[in-house]
Amino acid sequence: MSRPTPPVTPVTPVTPVTARRVPKTGRRADAAPETGASGPSEQPLPVFVTTADDAGAGRRGTGSGAGAGAGTVRRGAGTPAGAKRSVPTGAWAVGLVALLGASIVVAVTIGPAGLAPADVFASIAAHLGIGEPTLSPLRDGIVWELRMPRVLTAAAVGAGLALCGAVMQALTRNPLADPYLLGLSSGASVGAVIVIVLGVGLLLPFAAFVGALVALAATLALAAGAGGGRAGSLGGAGGSLTPTRTVLAGLAVASVFGAVTSLVIFWSATGDSYREILNWLLGSLAGTDWTSVAIAGGAVLVIGIPLLTSAKTLDAFAFGDTAAAALGVHVGRSRALLLTATALLTGALVAVSGSIGFVGLILPHGVRLIVGSRHRALLPLSALAGAIFLLWVDTGARTLFDPRELPVGILTALIGGPVFALLLLRNRGLR
Repeated sequence: MSRPTPPVTPVTPVTPVTARRVPKTGRRADAAPETGASGPSEQPLPVFVTTADDAGAGRRGTGSGAGAGAGTVRRGAGTPAGAKRSVPTGAWAVGLVALLGASIVVAVTIGPAGLAPADVFASIAAHLGIGEPTLSPLRDGIVWELRMPRVLTAAAVGAGLALCGAVMQALTRNPLADPYLLGLSSGASVGAVIVIVLGVGLLLPFAAFVGALVALAATLALAAGAGGGRAGSLGGAGGSLTPTRTVLAGLAVASVFGAVTSLVIFWSATGDSYREILNWLLGSLAGTDWTSVAIAGGAVLVIGIPLLTSAKTLDAFAFGDTAAAALGVHVGRSRALLLTATALLTGALVAVSGSIGFVGLILPHGVRLIVGSRHRALLPLSALAGAIFLLWVDTGARTLFDPRELPVGILTALIGGPVFALLLLRNRGLR
C-alpha cells in the first residue's frame, strides 16, 4: 500500500533587491519640483545618488523623520555638481592673502603726495610702538590718518559684500541675488537722507544701520505673512521663508523705501545737503576714518566668520529645500538665521560706504568659475577677492580723475556691467 504524496507548497520566487537609482536632478524622484526666486533655478543642481551599500545601512545623510535608507546619500553627495576638487584651494587662499597684503601697502603709497612702501612700514611701526618715528608729522598723517583707514575700510567692505552675495545666491538659488536683495540699501538710504537733511551728519552711520534693520524686519514680516505665518514664526511651517516669497517681499520693501527717499530729497534737499546725499547714494569711501574701519572690520569679523562656518548648510541648500531637509537641515530656521546675519552685515557695511553695487554680484560668480560651487572654498575666496577688488577700484576712483574724486559706486558699475556680460557669454550654454 503506497503512502499518500504530501501536497507541494508553491515556492514564491525571490526577487533580488536592487538599489533604487534616483535621477540626477538634485532631488528625490518623489519630491515635487521646486522653483527658485524667479522660476526654476538656473544654477546646475548637484547629483543626488543612492548606492546599494548606503541604502541598506541608512547611515549617512538621513534627515529626522526619514525612514531607514530614505534620503541616504553617498559620501560626498553633499557636494554641488559644479565643484572642482582638483583646484588647490589652499594655494589660492595663500596667494590671495599675500596679494591683499601687498595691495594694501601699494595702495597707500598711491596719491598726489608721493610715498614709498618704506614710509608705510615706518608709519605703521611707529604707531604700533616699534621703533622711533622717522617720518615728518605731515607724511605720517597722510599715511596713518588719511589713506590707511580708507584702504582698510575698502578692503573690509569689499570682503563683506562679496561674502554676503555668495550666501544670498545660495539661499535663494538665484544667480542674480546680491546683498541688497532684501531692500537693505533702500532702507539705509532713508535713514541716511533724513539725518543729512536734518543737518546731523555725525549720526549718518547709525541712522543708515537702523534704516537697514527696519527694511529687514519689514521684508521678513511680509515674506512670513505671505506664507500664512507670523513674523515671529519665520522658521515654522506656516511662516517658512521660501526663496520666491523672500525675493518678492524684498522688491516690494525696496520700492516703498526708494519712494520715501526720493520724496525726502525732492522736498527738502538743497545745496550742500543735496550733494552729500548724492555722494552717499552713489557709494563713496571719502571721509572714512578709524571709526569706519572699526565698524566695517568689526562687522566682518563678528558676522562674517560665523557665515564662513555655514558652508555645509549652503551646500545642502543647493539641492533644494526638500533634499536639504532630508540631509538634516532645518530649512526654515537655517534660512531665517542666515538671511538675518547677512542683512546685519550688509547694513553695517552700507552705513559706512553707501550703496556700492556689483561687488556682491560678480565676485562670487568669478570665483565660482575658478574653484567651483563648493562653499567651503567659495566663501573665503570670494571675501578675499572682494577685498582686493574694491580696494583697487576705490584707489582708482580717488586718483584717476585727480583733483576730482569719483564715487566708487560709479566705477564698480562701469567695471561690473561688462564683466558680468563676459561671464554670461562665457557660460552661454546655461539655461
